[in-house]
Amino acid sequence: MNAFKDDQSRRQFINRAAKTFLGVSAAGGGMSLPAITQAAGKGASELRQIATAKRVIYLYMNGGMSHLDTFDPKPGHEVMGPTGTINTNVDGMRFSEYLPRISKQADKLAVINSMTSTQGAHKQGNYMMHTSYELRSSIRHPAMGAWLLKFQGKRNQTLPGNVMIGNDSNHPGAGFFESKLSPVMISNPAGGLQNTMMHRGMNDDRFNFHLDLAQKLDQPFVEKYDQKNVRAYTDMYDDAIKLMKSSDLAAFDISEEPEWLRDRYGDNNFGQGCLLARRLIENDVRFVEVTYGSWDTHNANFVNLPDKAEVLDQGLSTLLFDLEKRGLLDDTLVVLATEFGRTPEINQNEGRDHHPQAFSCLLAGGGIRGGQVLGKSDDRGANIEDSPVKIPDLNATIGYALGLPLNQVLYSPSKRPFTVADKGKPLAQLFG
Repeated sequence: MNAFKDDQSRRQFINRAAKTFLGVSAAGGGMSLPAITQAAGKGASELRQIATAKRVIYLYMNGGMSHLDTFDPKPGHEVMGPTGTINTNVDGMRFSEYLPRISKQADKLAVINSMTSTQGAHKQGNYMMHTSYELRSSIRHPAMGAWLLKFQGKRNQTLPGNVMIGNDSNHPGAGFFESKLSPVMISNPAGGLQNTMMHRGMNDDRFNFHLDLAQKLDQPFVEKYDQKNVRAYTDMYDDAIKLMKSSDLAAFDISEEPEWLRDRYGDNNFGQGCLLARRLIENDVRFVEVTYGSWDTHNANFVNLPDKAEVLDQGLSTLLFDLEKRGLLDDTLVVLATEFGRTPEINQNEGRDHHPQAFSCLLAGGGIRGGQVLGKSDDRGANIEDSPVKIPDLNATIGYALGLPLNQVLYSPSKRPFTVADKGKPLAQLFG
């Protein structure tokens, strides 16, 4: 057992055991072994608001979505370049011409056109948007899905409570919380949940034999190092085996959906990811993130944006339609976020550069009152003129909708205190 004395050896053993003994491959994403948080500190507030949402679909526009070319256009101003604007089904609310479908559902949306950030680089901006905290080398903070499971647990005890659809290696995951709170990563929504089928030639009897053997070999280490971060691995495999044998696994199979609906979402990873997200929350997965990248339009902004926006327009509008039709929108919070906006100035490459001073995010469902715009940028979309909203405020609003205790303190392994959204204040005026 000397080989088990460090985490790396332990991690190698687990992966080998999963593949050799069980005939399955260990999941690659979200399975790191972070330190475990301490219990809530003495005197932590028990204050909880009444939840208006049971679950979240979080749509992340990776790379910095241009607010001017989507949800905060400036009609007639030179900063728009060739991008036109259209009316929505809400008086006085205008979107980019690239979003015709979403414009017809603006009455479901709360558009925040006064987002502002202190982070102007992708990695740092992405991290802050997901955690409310600045990126530090000394600590990794939990993302919102992990906070939700930490406080409220899973609704479906078989399926994972936290899922991320897309490719984002920078996702903070569970941070300093238990690894079981990390999102399960799915790179291809059409491929479903990988590593859930037995290898060829493996049957139930052989599987159970190898599982029993693995548990016997593992037992001395577990008994010697009876710690939360060790037990987390055992819990991970118990959950994985339970899922492999469950009919709930079908929630990950979007091929069960009618072809017309799959087509309506869009034949692309984002659209199909939105469809998978709907299937998962329909089966009581608490938090599903769908990423959509390549919004970093330093070059050829006006060449690339129409196609980028078309995919967003089709996927988001169908998601809202589908959720409402199934009676899920009222208690599902849909969030559309990005790390920052793009400059009003059009650079020499016909592109827009990073612009954290002003950008847009959206909320819908989950108790949010639709058909409203919060805040305002100036006539060029360069700076905030009215009601600035910081990233922690947006995350506090998500937590508020979920009924999380926003001011309850949890401690990291280094005994530092943290709350769900740092010092963010929820935008209570958006509800009603």
